[in-house]
Amino acid sequence: MWENYMERVGKLLKSIDGYADIRLEHRASLTINMKNGIIENFNRILDMGGCVRVLLKNHGWGIATLNDLNNIDKAFTDAVDASRVLIPDEPIKIFEMNPLRATIAIETEDPFENHSNEEKIDLVTQYNEIMRESGGNPLVLATTVYGEIRSTKLFMNTFGVIVDHDYQNVIFYASGQAKRNDNVQQARESISSRKSFIALKKIEDRVRNSAKRAVELLDAKSVEGGNYTVVLDPRLAGVFIHEAFGHLSEADFIIENPQAKELMYMGRKFGENFLNVFDDGSEVPELQGSIIYDDEGILCKKNYLIKDGKLIGRLHSLETAEKMGEKPTGNSRAQNYHFAPQVRMTNTGIENGPHSSENIFDGIEKGIYAIDSYGGNTQLENFSFSAGCAYMIRNGKIAELVKDVVLQGNLFETMANIEQVGNDFMWAKWAGNCGKGGQTVPVDVGAPHIRIRNVTIGGK
Repeated sequence: MWENYMERVGKLLKSIDGYADIRLEHRASLTINMKNGIIENFNRILDMGGCVRVLLKNHGWGIATLNDLNNIDKAFTDAVDASRVLIPDEPIKIFEMNPLRATIAIETEDPFENHSNEEKIDLVTQYNEIMRESGGNPLVLATTVYGEIRSTKLFMNTFGVIVDHDYQNVIFYASGQAKRNDNVQQARESISSRKSFIALKKIEDRVRNSAKRAVELLDAKSVEGGNYTVVLDPRLAGVFIHEAFGHLSEADFIIENPQAKELMYMGRKFGENFLNVFDDGSEVPELQGSIIYDDEGILCKKNYLIKDGKLIGRLHSLETAEKMGEKPTGNSRAQNYHFAPQVRMTNTGIENGPHSSENIFDGIEKGIYAIDSYGGNTQLENFSFSAGCAYMIRNGKIAELVKDVVLQGNLFETMANIEQVGNDFMWAKWAGNCGKGGQTVPVDVGAPHIRIRNVTIGGK
């Protein structure tokens, strides 16, 4: 759909002394939200626009956005004028690219466009009914959400890079809230798919569990606070490495934060030799964090951040790569055309390790098995995460359900205390988003089960 704009954009890009890029995007989305059998939202949005960035020699970044493609020339002029008035303390340089032409088409088995609105409403309704039946009277709120997005993007820059990118994503989200007197508990499940609408028709058990788990947590006792050996399930292990370590690996954060630069030096030992951490926006196309090319036209690849326990890499944009004397990694991303790109993760994970996941509880007299994530925060190397739910481990066996499990500690100490990495890697394939700098982008996480000694657990 972009053929009529390529020549026009190309002429603009050749007209300046410096660097410029232009992103054009057409987005179509649908959201259906149901609570307790009532549709609260049916929202369809069509949106088209673009973002222009200009970096004149010895000047700063000029950025302009447009929501009418007839205004590309004016937006370009505005970005040039903005760059011209910005004089940075140090010259801004970017990594030089070779010309390329790439077209990324949707790889889909079952496009959501082939399914009617009625079918999508029926799906949301069916799963909402399953939740309410499974939860019974204690379940006071059953929320089911269907979402879809189809995006077509064109990227062009002054290096002669042209990327035409087309993709779709479909998600489903289920959240149950149970209440007994003042005791309120929640549980949730989500799934995403780039390839198939039908994938959403095979998650009855997960939807049912979101209601049943919320009710079961009403009877669970609060965990006793203290230090434990903790086993993280693959989802929580993936969230942990994304939140606690992944953000520290984003090069713009390292450049802007002198303390982070001191902490995140190449070759630093983070864990045992069996610990390997990576970010990859290309290898598994059906994951919603797979972008193939980033929003600066860089081809994504598997970027190892930790290899054999040592820090060997970080995530870059064109600017951060040039500033740190490294190479771009395909991690410059924008939420949409309203925003300029920044360094972001894609699909972040821990690789399989040498330990048997079937025996990962062996030898733990009293520990905690923490499952899924219900939010958290990080402040440099310190973190705090709430598990979606958890079980006590007693004498090497999973025991009673417990609640209010909050994992907290120092990232470097915790990673050094990872004593086992299992062999059952899985991607979460969830409807997760990551926020940074006022933008959110879709991401995924993956890991096997991991076992960590001496973890501080907040509780009673």
